[in-house]
Amino acid sequence: MKKVATRFAPSPTGPLHIGGVRTALFNWLYSKNQNGSFYLRIEDTDKERSKDKYKNQIIQSLKWIGINYDGEEYVQSKKIEDHIKVVNELLKKGYAYKCYCSSEEIEEQKKRAKQKKIPYIYNRKWRDKKEADAPKDIKPVIRFKSKIDGTSVLKDLVQGDVEIDNNAIEDFIILRNDGTPTYNLSASVDDHLMNMTHIIRGDDHKINTFKQIQIYQAMKWELPSFAHIPLIHTIEGKKLSKRDKASTLDDYSKIGIMPDALRNYLLRLGWSNKDKEIFTLDESIKYFNLEGIGKSPSKLDMSRILSMNEHYIKNIDENNLFNQLIAYCKLYKSEIKPDKKDKIKNSLIFLKNKAKTLEDIFNNGQYIILDEVNFNQDDIELIDDKAKKVISDFSAKFSRVDKPSKETLEPIVSELIKSNDTNFKGVGQPLRIALTGSKFGPGIYDIIISLGKEEVTKRLTNKKLS
Repeated sequence: MKKVATRFAPSPTGPLHIGGVRTALFNWLYSKNQNGSFYLRIEDTDKERSKDKYKNQIIQSLKWIGINYDGEEYVQSKKIEDHIKVVNELLKKGYAYKCYCSSEEIEEQKKRAKQKKIPYIYNRKWRDKKEADAPKDIKPVIRFKSKIDGTSVLKDLVQGDVEIDNNAIEDFIILRNDGTPTYNLSASVDDHLMNMTHIIRGDDHKINTFKQIQIYQAMKWELPSFAHIPLIHTIEGKKLSKRDKASTLDDYSKIGIMPDALRNYLLRLGWSNKDKEIFTLDESIKYFNLEGIGKSPSKLDMSRILSMNEHYIKNIDENNLFNQLIAYCKLYKSEIKPDKKDKIKNSLIFLKNKAKTLEDIFNNGQYIILDEVNFNQDDIELIDDKAKKVISDFSAKFSRVDKPSKETLEPIVSELIKSNDTNFKGVGQPLRIALTGSKFGPGIYDIIISLGKEEVTKRLTNKKLS
């Protein structure tokens, strides 16, 4: 039996779409589960729209989410000569022909089909004409001679048997009149040259698969197995496009979604294994199979992604979380100063409370990261004379504390509640505003301990509080 080989074949004409990432993930997991190989093929034959920046973004995106491909990336544009050789073989064997229809003729055919409200299919005008009848002033395209009679059946590993009338597949172009091969020809030749055993891709490719199978059969190549995954839809049920918000990996990393959490979410988007929700990387590889892929489109649910990310924030190793937070801040926010890093690291246990993203942790830690307190205007108005007295009394008692801890702080707060005839909020809220600039935030003991004695003392004497 041949060693399993899968591939992911994006076009570098825009940032990598979240649907593409899931396709790459399913291909990668399947090959790893089968002890096979997984390859990245860059389909860059659209010269005008293909850009190196998008190619680099695709490679970085896969790396970010933990998908590693084998060997170097395979670049389609470097294989054009191989593609053209196959076109010439198909011509020689009688499976392709030169079509001299002018663009005006084709437009006219399309117009008629539109008027009749039927799908446009090229009328095969040049399929059986002699070369001698060819006009001299038109450069021909090369078309594949598709089957006309009967039906074809695709034994799809996800969708089951899919049948199509052969006459529904037109004589598609395999070489344009500028001498460049088309997608269906190039993809077929590359898949053959790369010894692909399984083609796993979105189910919008089903019609392409029928065309590509005919090329394989004409060339007497061994057919790979095909699996078509249902597409990802928006929460409203529309097909997700590159224009949708949160459609690329950058959209997620910017708000602090972690790669492991997003990978776990994408794994479960249209695939299941019993009732299991959380999968480590090793478990993903161990359990992944094509049988677990559903037949219906999946809906991209941001609230579910945030919930998955929150789970990872709560449960991953704190050193790992800290390193991801520092890298996130450096990339998207501001680099955290060395003297603040230890304070952040020691405070992660509560800064991550209720945080759904790394951005939430960054925001929760603002009072530590910033040298100056940024007061919320509405909150500072809560510092009335009673609140000022609480701050002043606390400051006096706090000066006698050697090392702030819950044990040393609790008696002071209890005493202040009694002497100021108030409650815990009456003491905690003024102190929180004084120390962080806002009445919202972590518990007051956590704030004081995380800032340390010197910083707390400095902040309690801020002139804006007098």
